[in-house]
Amino acid sequence: MKILGISAFYHDAAAALIIDGEVVSAVQEERFTREKHTPDFPIQSIKYCLNENGLSIDELDAVCFYDKPLLKFERLLQTYYTFSPKGLFSFLKAIPVWIKDKIFLKKLIKDSLNKVEAYDKKKLKLLFSEHHLSHSASAFFVSPFEESVILTIDGVGEWTTSSIGVGKGNDIIFLKEMEFPHSLGLLYSAFTYYLGFTVNSGEYKLMGLAPYGNPNSVQTNEFIEKIKNEIVDIKQDGSIWLNQTYFKYAYGLKMCNEVKWSNLFQIKKRNADDEILPIHCNLALAIQKVTEEIVLKMCIEAKKITQMENICLAGGVALNCVANGVLLKSNIFKNIYIQPASGDAGGALGSALSIYYMYFNQDRQVKNIDGMSGSYLGPDFSEKEINLMNKKVKAQYTYFSEFTNLCEFISEKLSEGNVVGWFQDKMEFGPRALGNRSILADPRNPEMQKKINLKIKYREGFRPFAPAVLFEEMSQYFDISTSSPYMLFVAPVLEKRRVKKSENYEKLSLWEKLYQIRSDIQAVTHLDYSARIQSVHKETNPKFWQLIHSYKKLTGMGLLVNTSFNVRGEPIVCSPDDAFRCFMSTDMDYLVIENFVYYKKEQIEWENKEKWSVKFKMD
Repeated sequence: MKILGISAFYHDAAAALIIDGEVVSAVQEERFTREKHTPDFPIQSIKYCLNENGLSIDELDAVCFYDKPLLKFERLLQTYYTFSPKGLFSFLKAIPVWIKDKIFLKKLIKDSLNKVEAYDKKKLKLLFSEHHLSHSASAFFVSPFEESVILTIDGVGEWTTSSIGVGKGNDIIFLKEMEFPHSLGLLYSAFTYYLGFTVNSGEYKLMGLAPYGNPNSVQTNEFIEKIKNEIVDIKQDGSIWLNQTYFKYAYGLKMCNEVKWSNLFQIKKRNADDEILPIHCNLALAIQKVTEEIVLKMCIEAKKITQMENICLAGGVALNCVANGVLLKSNIFKNIYIQPASGDAGGALGSALSIYYMYFNQDRQVKNIDGMSGSYLGPDFSEKEINLMNKKVKAQYTYFSEFTNLCEFISEKLSEGNVVGWFQDKMEFGPRALGNRSILADPRNPEMQKKINLKIKYREGFRPFAPAVLFEEMSQYFDISTSSPYMLFVAPVLEKRRVKKSENYEKLSLWEKLYQIRSDIQAVTHLDYSARIQSVHKETNPKFWQLIHSYKKLTGMGLLVNTSFNVRGEPIVCSPDDAFRCFMSTDMDYLVIENFVYYKKEQIEWENKEKWSVKFKMD
């Protein structure tokens, strides 16, 4: 049985294909169009999924969309009615779009599929899965659990903003739901907006900024109290009530009432280019701590009403790896599984899985490992395609016939302080580069975080980097009790590797804090001595494992800096052409594409970065 899942028309459009319950392909449309978080119908992604598996649309048993648009339209109308006459301008702007496109979504999807290829519309079985069911299914049905509680937390689907469900065998049943406008995801996004970052894109920046705040300061604790007393009422079961006088997202074109926030926090909304001050850091830390408290309460409630030992997480808030680390440390559940593409892109996969198991009532075979194949579900490229690129750009390269020799060579270059673009095999599905479309560097180098942020990624210098560590070496560096293959858990760096903070540390500016030595793996140690860990497994990614193993033999360190292969505002690179262009437009030193190695200074016009650069919209 062959089922195609689709997400589109909001953000992070994607397509995923399952065949007889196996996830065979999944990819985000942004990787092809090069427009980050594109909402456009995923024509290229669908073409990839079909072509990769030798299928046509007519051969599919069903096509499924990841939410139900009429329920969303109902919520839109009821919300505008509830808040009237506020939001009239927003209403007049939104309704024509809904009437033109989204109410008639069936027709729009069918017409869009016709742009993929000609097909028999009468034969097409087009189905719709509810938004939170898509999220829940994306996590549970690929998890290694026969049964599990499922917690989904995001902005909003149709009406639901958070849900607790139970998955058993091939079925999911929801036990509790929280509804719009009360939403943890929208609360976090409102602070993202107020602190000068882009909603639905910059939430991870807010999470990265939080450790620069002072947890012991009066200001931080006052912010936490103000949030809990004025903005959000946190119930014992983790449900929340948001004071809508502080928000505008329900009826307006902005996330929050800026005047009320300014009066409450005694700070104006930060613009994207404004200097980041200690007060911004403290506010970021305050909402992060409140978020962790809410997530933990939700998990305690999920445990209480189900008594299950396993939990699956999905929805955009499940990408808050700091909160995930707090959950892991709490030991509320014996086992935790988080969908690596927890946002709306993963909804494409979840919709297909929900239809396969729940609509077609197919049996589910549970395995010891998850069904995501390491999340390596996107395109790969042949040597012929790489050579075509080489000819087109007149690339100068060295070809290594033995992969072992390549790893030894690159390990040496990394140990010398070089930054390497690493491109291998199938592209990752989800927001994280996991060793196939990555930028790699030496974790020991105290200057590396600054170098990569400012000269290669062209992004905010405060943002941390993740360690990719050999699974069998994790306990040598981090205090963590489980594997973390998808970079979804934050854990402390071991005490023995830390350098004690200076006595005046909390009085330092953001940048002074950033450049203080914290550990012997400085480039992957955040300000609070934490790290967002990727455990690398030989069975899942033998090439990446071999490179890190080679680096360990040379340096004694079984880990590398791993960040996504892109610049700020650009999606992760997909093709060899994308990789070479990004390589040439930055200060990266080496590029590896399969067995081809490119050295920057050997390339024609290697100093002319402007020739290769593309202007992406800043995120």
